[in-house]
Amino acid sequence: MHELEDNSAGAISIFIGNVRNQGRSGNVSEIYYEAYIKMAEEKMNEIENEAQTKWAIKKLVAIHRIGNISVGETSIMIGVSSEHRKDAFEACKYVIDNVKTRVPIWKKEISDENQKWVDGILLG
Repeated sequence: MHELEDNSAGAISIFIGNVRNQGRSGNVSEIYYEAYIKMAEEKMNEIENEAQTKWAIKKLVAIHRIGNISVGETSIMIGVSSEHRKDAFEACKYVIDNVKTRVPIWKKEISDENQKWVDGILLG
């Protein structure tokens, strides 16, 4: 991943979230992601800026797909490079946790039997 390369970075942490075949409503064949695009982009940028302020990050990439995504396909990818692994791990976790709770992206689990919008995740 060229976007994360930096000769001063000794660590790269990558989180990849894939659509799995089981969800809260049972079997899943795909997930439909919908977003308020303008606000989602603003929130993603806000979260990225916060992570860069909290940790010594060299580079950060966060991408969340929208639309229909089949089982086994990637829905979200976050990558962080830093001098040391602790910053890369912590920043990567911070970004995914905050994307899940703050970015206006909704998901509908789809199966042969039904379709159901899934409630968001609240972290305590």
